[in-house]
Amino acid sequence: MTSPGNARGTVRFVLDGEVVALEAVDPTRTVLEFLREDLGRTGTKEGCAEGDCGACTVVVGELDGERVRLRAVNACIQFVATLDGKALFTVESLGGRGAALHPVQQALVDCHGSQCGFCTPGFVMSLFALYKSAASPSRQEINDALAGNLCRCTGYRPIVEAAGRMYDYGRAAAPTTWLERPCAAGAVGAADAGEQALVEALRALAHGGALALKHGARTYHAPASVAELAALRQAQPSACLLAGGTDVGLWVTKALRDLDAVIYTGSVAEMKTLTVTADALDIGAAVPLADAFAAIVREHPHLAELARRFASPPIRNAGTLGGNVANGSPIGDSMPVLIALGATLVLRKGERTRVLPLDEFYIAYQKTALEAGEFVERIVVPRAAPGALVRSYKISKRFDQDISAVCGGYRVVVTGGAVSAARIAYGGVAATPKRAPFAERALVGKPWVEDTVRAAMAELDRDYSPLSDMRASAAYRRAVTRNLLLRFFLETGAHAPATRVLEAAGTP
Repeated sequence: MTSPGNARGTVRFVLDGEVVALEAVDPTRTVLEFLREDLGRTGTKEGCAEGDCGACTVVVGELDGERVRLRAVNACIQFVATLDGKALFTVESLGGRGAALHPVQQALVDCHGSQCGFCTPGFVMSLFALYKSAASPSRQEINDALAGNLCRCTGYRPIVEAAGRMYDYGRAAAPTTWLERPCAAGAVGAADAGEQALVEALRALAHGGALALKHGARTYHAPASVAELAALRQAQPSACLLAGGTDVGLWVTKALRDLDAVIYTGSVAEMKTLTVTADALDIGAAVPLADAFAAIVREHPHLAELARRFASPPIRNAGTLGGNVANGSPIGDSMPVLIALGATLVLRKGERTRVLPLDEFYIAYQKTALEAGEFVERIVVPRAAPGALVRSYKISKRFDQDISAVCGGYRVVVTGGAVSAARIAYGGVAATPKRAPFAERALVGKPWVEDTVRAAMAELDRDYSPLSDMRASAAYRRAVTRNLLLRFFLETGAHAPATRVLEAAGTP
């Protein structure tokens, strides 16, 4: 194992084909600050400083086998140190300033996709990530790719039009570089010369081992193995454990917190693996949300809308399933359905591991069962089973990128017309995501019919004491928890009627 004393102290990443090496980096300096203040790359804008508006969107490249995988992320909440071993692309990387415009940029110009222009660089980078990852996206896929970008001038129609036209420009212009070439349908072959050069540069950086930075009194460690992480975590149990930064980044940019010690999980190879076994999905805690959700949806297709509505693509690209589970927020959208599915956590402390059901992990508001020096290593999600009905529903004021007022997860096994097993969980209703044991008991052993479900709906009042806040009133939440259970039945019952009168929910 590489000890912290032997770790290197230089952040290295590729920008425009050149390796950038940074020493004495402030561990919590954001990529946005670095680009604008240190490099003078002012195309990347600051709009919200919390990963909501997309004006700061950049694209990060990482090795994926023999190719480079590009993902849009929010520069405002990503720390520069997390770029180590990766490639960074900004709007200046694509074209302009005397050079020919990139097909994405040209399409936006010709479709009049820029109004005030402040948000335009962020839209360019989100479209660039789509251009390099999807050969012929549908309208929904275009909309989804842009869900993390806000246009305050309401100019979405020409931007969406440009998203369709950029491929035509890319194919017609005989692109001379890899960046200008659109994704080809079924492109799984070897990288071309331009991409191969980046592959080789990233491979060279990948052999750097662990990273250890010191900036004044602040320290940053990026261990390369789970054994190194476990040792560091035991030695520094009070250090901030950083995963995707989509929550921790706001601690710095909004709460103005000083993080004196940071341990980053994103370089731990063992925690970035996702394995499908005969019984379960074994998901490393550092696997990005986008990849974890993709695997879960392949197993449970009815969860596609929940995955699509979880934050935005840049957040899902940067954030991790382990981070979402571990931070203990009562409004994390992944937890209710994972609890309903019977997910378990593999927790590690030093050399010791233990397995804990996810529904036993949350003790109180933002308090978990983690011991000092312990961390989430993997999440194990059971695979689909015969007769199991699975759904999850999110209720919020906006469809895209909004915090849930109520999020419900359901798994009911029906055998011979009767409920043989039931797991129900809600988030956003109580101080923690939690199961509904009274409602579950009202279902088990009973026929899967509306009378049974309505009896279970009444039991939800014993399971939860909803709160009132800016997102919804207690009365609204109480009605919604009941109605979502009824909706679950109406979608899955063998003889479900087309419509039913739901309870009056009042005003959220």
